[in-house]
Amino acid sequence: MGLIYNLAIHKYHLAIKTAAPFNRKAAQWVNGRKDLFKKIKSSITPHSNEKIAWFHCASLGEFEQGRPVIEAFRDKYPHYKILVTFFSPSGYEIRKNYQQADWIFYLPIDTAGKARRFVSLVKPDVALFIKYEYWFNYLKELNKRDIPVYAISAIFRPSQHFFKWYGGWFRKGLHRLSGIFVQNESSKKLLESIGLNKVWVSGDTRFDRVAQLVEHPKSFPLIEKFSSVKPVFLGGSTWPSGEAIIAGMYKKLSGKLKIIIAPHEVHEEHTWQIMELFDEKPLLFSQANEQNINNHHILIIDSIGILSQLYQYAHIAYIGGGFNKAGIHNILEAATYGKPVFFGPNYAKFHEAVSLVKKKGAFGIKNEKDLTENVQQLLNHPDLYQKAADICSSYVKKNQGATKLILSIIGKNLK
Repeated sequence: MGLIYNLAIHKYHLAIKTAAPFNRKAAQWVNGRKDLFKKIKSSITPHSNEKIAWFHCASLGEFEQGRPVIEAFRDKYPHYKILVTFFSPSGYEIRKNYQQADWIFYLPIDTAGKARRFVSLVKPDVALFIKYEYWFNYLKELNKRDIPVYAISAIFRPSQHFFKWYGGWFRKGLHRLSGIFVQNESSKKLLESIGLNKVWVSGDTRFDRVAQLVEHPKSFPLIEKFSSVKPVFLGGSTWPSGEAIIAGMYKKLSGKLKIIIAPHEVHEEHTWQIMELFDEKPLLFSQANEQNINNHHILIIDSIGILSQLYQYAHIAYIGGGFNKAGIHNILEAATYGKPVFFGPNYAKFHEAVSLVKKKGAFGIKNEKDLTENVQQLLNHPDLYQKAADICSSYVKKNQGATKLILSIIGKNLK
């Protein structure tokens, strides 16, 4: 199985390089790794008294999930330097200037040779992988050098290969972890069924992260002005299927609300596709000013990195994903501000979505009719709206505390 895994890694690497001339993200993935070891070697020169904590995130979502742990770790252990790595360009390109890390790099692809070279150069004293990242050559190399390595905010399901008859090799990789912090009790039971005992139910660190948004909100005066006249329906991390539904809903409820759309992919072609969905001309955020902001009812956010802060101005939020086979994006960023949340029907794998739907703070919708009727219900009945809003905000508050538990346990093994 190890041979098959390594062949798959090489095949993936070749596929990305082949796609790079035709695909922007693939090009970023390849170009970001050019001369990577030279950059690492020239940047990281550990002194004998300098310790390094390595945090690895797949992409932006995992980074935001790990961020409260990174920042709390830095505060609690100031003698450690912080290294952050990303697998995906969508994480690296947005957070490459993150001030709380001493070094930020792409992660070299998980071949045995590259894993060995990376760990030899960096010499981390502890490693933390966020949520789904289990790179088995890196785990093997860290284990060989007796470097503690943890998975945090992890979640496991019976359908994963770890729990299949053919999953022995992958299970062996998990046994190399010094500990696993899982989001729920069912994940712990699954891991215990395959002989893993250093497992703690810590919950999801995203709750700690989104709680910070409310505590330290960033102000956007133009958005505040835009949202001061009518209730705002904010579509965050949207995809074309959801954008068409939002546009249809807006036409039926025209005059009752304003629309903000912050698409998942921000590029000119997609922006124009969104604009063509509406009968009236939307305003691009990049072109907004004090004079024109209230002359429009539809605002398109054509920049990245600010969405999590914009939910504070919404009355109702829609989160992209949940149609076809696509998962939904982060609903907690909206819920923490006490906003009722909508998303597509395929949310069964997302614990927080299932929980909030059951509590009636969030709503899965199948089509434009579903969205229109539910939004109208919330607009027409302030008591129902307030109940849903309170459910969302209290749900986030009740689930905080994962970061504190993680650091208290990891701290016992730090030197």
